[in-house]
Amino acid sequence: MKKLLNRQLYLHARPQGIPTPEHIHLREVPVSRPGPGQVLLENLYLSMDPAIRGWMSEKASYFAPIALGEAIRGSTLGRVIESRHPDFREGDHVVGIACNAWEDFSVVGGEQVYKVSTDNGFPLNYHVSIFSAVGLTPYFGVLEIGKPQLGETALISAAAGACGSLAGQIAKLKGCRVVGIAGSDEKCRWIVEELGFDAAINYKTCGDLTKAVADAFPKGIDVYFENVGGKHLEAAINAMRVNGRAALCGMIEQYNDTEPRPGPTNLIQIVGKSLRLQGFIVSNYFQHLPEFFAEMGPLIKGGKMKWEETVEDGIENAPKAFLNLFKGANFGKMLVKIGPDKAV
Repeated sequence: MKKLLNRQLYLHARPQGIPTPEHIHLREVPVSRPGPGQVLLENLYLSMDPAIRGWMSEKASYFAPIALGEAIRGSTLGRVIESRHPDFREGDHVVGIACNAWEDFSVVGGEQVYKVSTDNGFPLNYHVSIFSAVGLTPYFGVLEIGKPQLGETALISAAAGACGSLAGQIAKLKGCRVVGIAGSDEKCRWIVEELGFDAAINYKTCGDLTKAVADAFPKGIDVYFENVGGKHLEAAINAMRVNGRAALCGMIEQYNDTEPRPGPTNLIQIVGKSLRLQGFIVSNYFQHLPEFFAEMGPLIKGGKMKWEETVEDGIENAPKAFLNLFKGANFGKMLVKIGPDKAV
């Protein structure tokens, strides 16, 4: 194997607030070789996920913080170029969830990645977007926690994002009236006209969000899918019906806070309304990936589930793409393409 250099983005300084290029630097390092039980991947796509912002902090999280000087941890789709694991061969395409890094080449244990098909009629990058963590999250959040029923109502925050756009469509397929919250008129039109949401609220122009949500649900909310937190959560709780269910997968509004913000002022309603608010992380459901793919694959192929991606080219643009998540500049899933995509 010829000697290769690995371009790698690493954590140079801990962000206080929104990350900038000052916090994430690019360097070149030698490519590591795999040891027993490991594989060497050429990464093709990097997944841009808001949760990474939490790992850049020293605050307690479900993953250890990224150390200063350490490569930015994330999920990638890559191609095996050297294997010392019996289950993987050169040329296999694999996904690693939150175990690889923002770099051209990653060495990882074979038990941490899984193979994906390149001949199922879907673009290869779907395996690190809709058929990966970002698809599992709304699928199981809505169905297992939200438990939507025919004729019920559902509110989706960050509805034009990767998780929210799918969550709303899943609730709609289960027979709910679905309203999404988004941050621009363009996004609101998209989720209604293209994705089939029944209505949308532009939280930046609606004025009092609590009133706007209440007006959109005169009979109350049965299911809430939470991506944002803060005022969004407060507005949802205020409008939820007795025995309402909320699936909390993220609170992006708070990821860049430098000081603790006041919590929702109406949490007492959780008691009086017998609400169920449950947080979860996608790793709770990794073992169910085949079940998810079996149901979602035909829906996507048949045009019953629509999907959008925002793809940036070049590893040097990963910090900008990551920052755009917090500006709401993406439609659907944000990816960064860094390697040769040779499969359909």
